Amino acid sequence: MSDISLAAPKYLPPVTRDKGPFAVAAVVLVLGFLAITMLVDLRQGALFLIGGALGATLYHGSFGFTGGWRRMVVEKRGRAMRAQMLMIGVAALAMIPLVAAGSVGGQGIVGAAAPVGVSVLFGAALFGLGMQMGGGCGSGTLFTVGGGSARMLVTLVFFIIGALVGTAHLPFWLAQPSLPAISLGAEFGIAGAIAVTITGLALVALVTALIERKVHGNLESEPVPARPGWSWLWLGPWPLVGAGLLLALLNVATLLVAGHPWSITYGFGLWGAKIASAIGVPVAGWEFWTWPAQAQALQSSVLLDTVSVMDFGLVLGAALAAAIAGKFAPKAKLPLGSLLAAIFGGLLMGYGARLSFGCNIGALFSGIATGSVHGWLWFAAAFVGSYAGVWLRPVFGLDGLVRK
Repeated sequence: MSDISLAAPKYLPPVTRDKGPFAVAAVVLVLGFLAITMLVDLRQGALFLIGGALGATLYHGSFGFTGGWRRMVVEKRGRAMRAQMLMIGVAALAMIPLVAAGSVGGQGIVGAAAPVGVSVLFGAALFGLGMQMGGGCGSGTLFTVGGGSARMLVTLVFFIIGALVGTAHLPFWLAQPSLPAISLGAEFGIAGAIAVTITGLALVALVTALIERKVHGNLESEPVPARPGWSWLWLGPWPLVGAGLLLALLNVATLLVAGHPWSITYGFGLWGAKIASAIGVPVAGWEFWTWPAQAQALQSSVLLDTVSVMDFGLVLGAALAAAIAGKFAPKAKLPLGSLLAAIFGGLLMGYGARLSFGCNIGALFSGIATGSVHGWLWFAAAFVGSYAGVWLRPVFGLDGLVRK
């Protein structure tokens, strides 16, 4: 998560919209919606647009997990982590009851449930380490690619490769010690699950506040809008709390439309498998891709995959937001250390996400918000891995707090 100045500057230069990127992003978003709606259905087209809204929100709020966790470790500032806990908590208030209902208006609804075991622990720790090397989490990688980051494009490429390798090894990891998926809703009922979830999130937020106050004597406040009037709505930056609340609502919308909560990294493994198959790699014979749902996804158009469609929309939404704000700025210069870190980080994140059933979005955000215990295990393991990654960054010349 990028840092945002807490004080509004006295003067900001006028914004010049990036007309080329704006036109391309806007046209592709409109045509993409129309094409997906005609080729698949309106539901899939709506998910594409929800992905676009998620991308714009992530970009304007600079809302990722990587920088926020790093600030907590290095600077002992927890404002970003508290915004994350609030986001998850607000989503949980709606999502736990919806998952318990099982369906709404004929649309089946399932949570982000997964087994609780060695695979999650190891995979999440790898992911946490990788996101500090790569410079972004699952959502952070996509929205910064949309904003024009060449380095994050490298991270994304190797994220996809790592996810593909993870599909080859997942059956082995699933054979390791594990408990079945545990749902707080099933264990404690709706009210109990919400109470346990909100209490856990509040405790995390409280710990960050106590640490920050002990070190600094105060809590960092939300920045004031950097621009006059309402122009900050389309020019950014947005307050973290506001962006987090909107992300929570968009995740609830995803659950209602898609029948499952927001996820990101499944699409990466699918894209990698399709590319590998196209160049002759016998992916279809791998055990993971012989499972009925995976085999069907591999054989079908990528436009039928709800996660992929939302990922495409997310990148375009971030690109449109960056262009409107005059901040779409591709940078080709990439020092060797930074390049190696992007490669290393992308591989670790892709592999770790597959083993742990998701990333900061699919496992942490959506997992906890739908009452899955594996989301909490993922959070703990990923934070430990991220902590190690923070202190490994200087080896690659990444010793600052701002995403490289």
